Amino acid sequence: MTGTALAILAALLLAIHLASIGLYLYRLRRPTRPAGLIGQPFVTLLRPVCGLDPFDAETLRSSFHLDYPGYEVIFCVDSADDPVVRLVNRLIAEYPRVPARLLIGRDTVSGNPKLNNLVKGWHAARADWVCMADSNLLLPRDYLTRIVAAWGPKTGLVSSPPIGIRPQGFGGHLECAILNSNQARLQAAVDTLGFGFAQGKTLFWNKALLNRAGGIAALGRHLAEDVTATRIIRRFGLQITLIVPPFAQPIGHRTPRQVWDRHLRWSRVRRDGFSLLFLAEVFNGAVVPALACAGAVAMSGAPPLWLPAYLALWYVAEAALMRFAKWPSGLADIALLPLRDLMLVAIWITTFAGRGFEWRGTAMAPDKPPVIEPAE
Repeated sequence: MTGTALAILAALLLAIHLASIGLYLYRLRRPTRPAGLIGQPFVTLLRPVCGLDPFDAETLRSSFHLDYPGYEVIFCVDSADDPVVRLVNRLIAEYPRVPARLLIGRDTVSGNPKLNNLVKGWHAARADWVCMADSNLLLPRDYLTRIVAAWGPKTGLVSSPPIGIRPQGFGGHLECAILNSNQARLQAAVDTLGFGFAQGKTLFWNKALLNRAGGIAALGRHLAEDVTATRIIRRFGLQITLIVPPFAQPIGHRTPRQVWDRHLRWSRVRRDGFSLLFLAEVFNGAVVPALACAGAVAMSGAPPLWLPAYLALWYVAEAALMRFAKWPSGLADIALLPLRDLMLVAIWITTFAGRGFEWRGTAMAPDKPPVIEPAE
């Protein structure tokens, strides 16, 4: 590439980065859609649980504090011996005014253990509208109100990426750097342009619509249910609507290895589900843009200060977004951004070394079994 071509590439990538920040800020300031399109229907809140995590008592308790006129909560667990069973039963007894129950057992309908756990809850749901929410998501009081209000005339699914809060230690802050000003920012940007992608943390469905595609078991056609959900909704000619600002997930302590393994797993999920789009992920973060800028400076004889000025603009803009959005944004969080970007490129490269992974003790790969054909 010539110096001019590299300069154009660096400028284009910086412009895309700044535009994504601008689109996120626009979404934060845009008025919330008023309720009305589907009213406030009775909703089944479906929460899969497995094992005990440090924040489970708080995140699961938040299921009972929602300011929504009519909903039920169904918790799903594989085994009666799971340590989370005692906690869930205690919470259900503590809030008798909220219709809630715990269903135990596993129905193997796919290679995805989360779906196998949720099937029983899907079939037991009394509502025509079902919201699947991961157990580690902290639900604000207006959680269901905002999700229901987000349903638009072309919506087929409402979803939301998580925002990391309360990080502890190096790994916890690194996890937030990936979830917040990288993933949440980019997902909100493409959603604003009309190309939203589902995120498994929150999936709000019209039950009849998913049943037309084969029911909840149909979500097992790919490594992750959110990939298949995205494909199903687009096949119906509908859109995925993302909630901005997203909902919080307490992070706590993470080791660097846990962060690496988690994001390598999801990188392989994206490669399996959106292979062509995945190739462009090498441009995610400042590494490739900085290399393009450095090449342009070297080949054109421009002052060397162009490169640090370029990186300063890149990261100052991102740090400003972190502060404005009230995400973790201390000096340590900002200092981790370049390391995060280096790690994202390393994960992208490592993704090509294999296709499967292990999740909660279950080996998963693209060629894994049972899937159910969609209903005609």
